[in-house]
Amino acid sequence: MTSAVYDEPYEEDVKTRNVESGYASGASEDDSLPEVTFSKQHLKFLNSQLQRAEPEAILQWCIMSLPSLYQTTAFGLTGLVALDMLSKITTPIKPNVDLIFLDTLHHFDETLSLVERVRKNYPRFTVHVYKPEGVETADEFASKHGQTLWTKNEELYDYVAKVEPAQRAYSELQVKAVLTGRRRSQGGKRGDLDIIEVDEAGLIKINPLANWSFKQVQEYIHANNVPYNELLDRGYKSIGDWHSTQPIAEGEDERAGRWKGRAKTECGIHNPKSKYAQFLRQQEVKRQEEELALGLQGISVA
Repeated sequence: MTSAVYDEPYEEDVKTRNVESGYASGASEDDSLPEVTFSKQHLKFLNSQLQRAEPEAILQWCIMSLPSLYQTTAFGLTGLVALDMLSKITTPIKPNVDLIFLDTLHHFDETLSLVERVRKNYPRFTVHVYKPEGVETADEFASKHGQTLWTKNEELYDYVAKVEPAQRAYSELQVKAVLTGRRRSQGGKRGDLDIIEVDEAGLIKINPLANWSFKQVQEYIHANNVPYNELLDRGYKSIGDWHSTQPIAEGEDERAGRWKGRAKTECGIHNPKSKYAQFLRQQEVKRQEEELALGLQGISVA
């Protein structure tokens, strides 16, 4: 029997044919494979299917389908429910989902205490903490940005305390997808949430408990002995920074205590690019144009 001998060019031909035929496996060494992407039709189909699924099933789909998956959390009730559900998944594919906590340096002491309790209760999940760039304490923040920046320039505060740290976390950790704690019943701009969203930067955001009510979340917390923020027993339902969070009255929307008395309902992380971020980009473009003009002027003088 004659054996066939193939040299390296044959292997290259096979790889070329596989790519041309539309075939590529996860074991492929081809670095040109695309990141996770969804067409509009595919995204619409997935949302229609996952809309009818329980949160546990959505989380299982996520850990099987999405690489570089993280959970962004301020340790609100919904995020804690998702974390507890992840910890109890018993399928052969175990969740490897780290947490990202944006420490604005202006959280309640009760929130920071909860972070440590979560670390103790769920040791398998790493908590990555990101603070405003270049500062470690509230005093350092005030020295760099001035006292009560949130009242003098709210968009700038949101950018330096939340948006930029989130973008830095996504870049450094190479995040491709995140689990959030947003729900439709929270009101405001969250009333028409899909299960899966893709933002303008291509980040995939999954809202596994989008269909749940506050009551359902609260019942799960108590039934499963999940640690939660003590402020919830004092009339708070949605908890952010101490300077922009208040208890709510009976019958008010769940997030009515955030930025009370203002039209604002989001901090910028889940909005399209903040106006301040757009301003920064415009300033950078202007700086580059000025440098180019100076360079051209130098050439003409020479």
